[in-house]
Amino acid sequence: MQILKSWRSLNHSLNLKSEAEVLELLEYERSHERRLSVLQRLHQRYNSLRVARERIEILKEARGV
Repeated sequence: MQILKSWRSLNHSLNLKSEAEVLELLEYERSHERRLSVLQRLHQRYNSLRVARERIEILKEARGV
């Protein structure tokens, strides 16, 4: 995974990834390198994307859409 090679490439590319892609990176890092700072950054981004998606779903449900 090229994006995980350096901190600079991770931070540069992470905002362009989808929730599924970030989860895949997180799972890869968990099972291979296990670098704490990288795991934390990936989890932060994944959680941010997940919360945004869930919020949209909840608001659509509340509006009856």
